[in-house]
Amino acid sequence: MKALEEFTNSALPSGNLARNLDQQVHVFEEPNNHPESSDWLWQLKNRITSFEVLSKLIKLTPEEKEGFKKSKGRLAMAITPYFFSLIDKDDPNCPIRKQAIPRIEELRVAPEEMVDPCGEDSHSPIPGLVHRYPDRVLLIVTDSCAMYCRYCTRNRLVGDEKSPMGLENFEEACKYIKSRKSIRDVLISGGDPLMMKTEILEHYISKLRAIPHVEMIRIGTRVPVTLPMRIDEELVSMLKKYHPLFLSIHFSHPREITPQVKKACSMLADAGIPLGSQTVILKGINDRHSIMKKLMQELLKIRVRPYYLYQCDPALGTAHFRTPLSTGIKIIEKLRGHTTGYAVPTFVIDAPGGGGKIPVTPSYVVSVSKDKVVLRNFQGKIFEHVEPKATPNED
Repeated sequence: MKALEEFTNSALPSGNLARNLDQQVHVFEEPNNHPESSDWLWQLKNRITSFEVLSKLIKLTPEEKEGFKKSKGRLAMAITPYFFSLIDKDDPNCPIRKQAIPRIEELRVAPEEMVDPCGEDSHSPIPGLVHRYPDRVLLIVTDSCAMYCRYCTRNRLVGDEKSPMGLENFEEACKYIKSRKSIRDVLISGGDPLMMKTEILEHYISKLRAIPHVEMIRIGTRVPVTLPMRIDEELVSMLKKYHPLFLSIHFSHPREITPQVKKACSMLADAGIPLGSQTVILKGINDRHSIMKKLMQELLKIRVRPYYLYQCDPALGTAHFRTPLSTGIKIIEKLRGHTTGYAVPTFVIDAPGGGGKIPVTPSYVVSVSKDKVVLRNFQGKIFEHVEPKATPNED
């Protein structure tokens, strides 16, 4: 194997390498019928990254044109041919399109927005390692993604072509974890860890698995959604060697659950890897309870357990995506009791500034007294729970 130092984020193909404009556009006319479309490296090589290509493929709105032209130096645009094929080219409000194409609203910074909304940098004793909770750490191992979501909470990092955690820092991170036996859970995130070559990802996982008190390893990814052909036999065979290993997959809309995504999730689930979903509430994309219910039910059908429903973080330039907290509460109310409990995620807000995840739920407790608790159910009906009487030996 080549020296690991040779493999950085730039080792993967970048979009539109040495291709003229007509060739690039031709790739996207029927991207899923291209003979190499099932090759994930081909998908990465042919991502849309330029205004010239995008404008020939889709009739851009004035807001999209200005957003792209003025987004230099900010979050990069990159759309795989596969994910682009899901976009409704005639609908500016297409939920896939709004996640992938820059808009002028991204340049407007609201007063409450932050460079680092989750306070990760302030909880980072080593570059790329975040230690906020007592028994777990987060490793940000890459800045690369297959497709850059416009609402990214780490838009300060991703697409920056500077790895948040080089190999030297990873060795320091391993020493840090080894020295703290309270750490039992490691989340590998980015960017997207599945953008790394399989042998490099295995290097990270195997080093962590060798630490005796690390009980579980998790990978946070959106690749099964935006680049499902990356989930191949080589990758799955490697991952299944390191159980218990979990995948948290970022889904946003029911349209993302395609035959290719179903196949990718089936391969992972068949390998014994528990799959969970993480979904951000996004205005005009999935902020209606009917859409969210459909998404959660479709996820269960492909063996992905709904895990977290997130309030959109106040990252720079994301105000047009954010909804009131009441929106998430109403969505949970329309799920609880109206569909199977497995389809009801936990709604959380990642406390701005680094306070961690705080669950936010509808209030089902009407009143509390010494003798009873008055409750309401999902239909609004009232019930009384009688509290047990204290025995003499209780305080």
